[in-house]
Amino acid sequence: MKGFTTKVLHTRYPKKDVHGALRLPLYDSVAFEFDNASEIQQAFEGKLPAHTYSRISNPTVEDFETKMRVLTDSRGVIAVSSGMAAITNVILTLCSAGSNIVSSRHLFGNTISLFEKTLKDWGLEVRYADMSDPGSIESKIDEHTRALYLESITNPQLEVVDFSVVSGCAEKFGVPLVLDGTLTTPFLFRSRDFGVAVEVVSTTKYISGGATGVGGVIIDNGLFDWGQSPKVSLLSGQYGQFAFLAKLRREVFRNCGSCMAPHHAWLNTLGLETLALRVRQSSDNAMAIARFLAGQPEVKAVNYPGLPESKYHAAASVQFRGLFGGLVSFELEDRTQCFRFIDSLAIIRTATNLNDNKSLIIHPASTIFSEYSVEERLDMGIAENMLRLSVGIEDREDLMDDIKQGLKNI
Repeated sequence: MKGFTTKVLHTRYPKKDVHGALRLPLYDSVAFEFDNASEIQQAFEGKLPAHTYSRISNPTVEDFETKMRVLTDSRGVIAVSSGMAAITNVILTLCSAGSNIVSSRHLFGNTISLFEKTLKDWGLEVRYADMSDPGSIESKIDEHTRALYLESITNPQLEVVDFSVVSGCAEKFGVPLVLDGTLTTPFLFRSRDFGVAVEVVSTTKYISGGATGVGGVIIDNGLFDWGQSPKVSLLSGQYGQFAFLAKLRREVFRNCGSCMAPHHAWLNTLGLETLALRVRQSSDNAMAIARFLAGQPEVKAVNYPGLPESKYHAAASVQFRGLFGGLVSFELEDRTQCFRFIDSLAIIRTATNLNDNKSLIIHPASTIFSEYSVEERLDMGIAENMLRLSVGIEDREDLMDDIKQGLKNI
């Protein structure tokens, strides 16, 4: 099978359903019975492939993980409770007190909060570099660096870097490149082709099929020699190339209780079936809206990597599938105009999620970045007059009409 959607629809669960159901039933169960004490012992020791407890593994979750693994041609996938859980589990697996990661200031607000507030207190240092400058990246790496971390398209700055350059820096110093691919998903961006060792994705967004179920995935692309990672290398002798996944599954993921709920796994699997259709529609709508906004006198600036005038257009054109995602950010005169615009919209909803089927809009500075000072926000590329528009799959003419009347009312 070659096609993305064909793989989703026809990747089978390893065990045949007793009733021959075309879709794997939802196993909304916590525990699983064994025939005898010896069997359950072997299962806990990892000698018998079986599900023991849904905090560790579950048939419905496994089905979702299997489809994601086939789609990404990766070594393995672990599904977790949210995108933030995916990021946290990866960092806890790779890092310890006294170690550091090299990242960009242009990150999702909660990710920066995780790094700077939650994990900093546990001894993690985050060093910020210009991810478009190899010299800046390499100057931050030392013997205590455990990962390079960035986003495929930054949220909401919409920055896109040359990932082959960044992965080259990571390979040179023997550290894994970790990518948050939420805004692109494996449909738009095949991260393993650009040297990404581990990809995390919030499946709550595009994948779930309209914000139906919270979730995340951790994807080991099978490119990195985990013998080079100080924490993970301790398991290399026992698990070989699967050491990273083993440390996650048998320790960090299990101990943190980061499991994806079976019902959400079922919804995410269902969402995968229409992912390609929805991403195309959303991206096409976003491109049309970005072009329209760029020509309006009320709009001071538009950020969208699909626009030829974007400084990220060249990199995005090479790395993505000719589509540029469903997120557009733009600037009006000031915060007052931003609020007036939001309050004038009739179809586009005011909500903080993104890549829903519905179009959603927020003012980032007063919402997801509100815990930071004006100076900190500017350092992150979050202007007071910026709006973030997550473009859905509605009929384009209706969205355009809504935006036009909103601009008239500011």
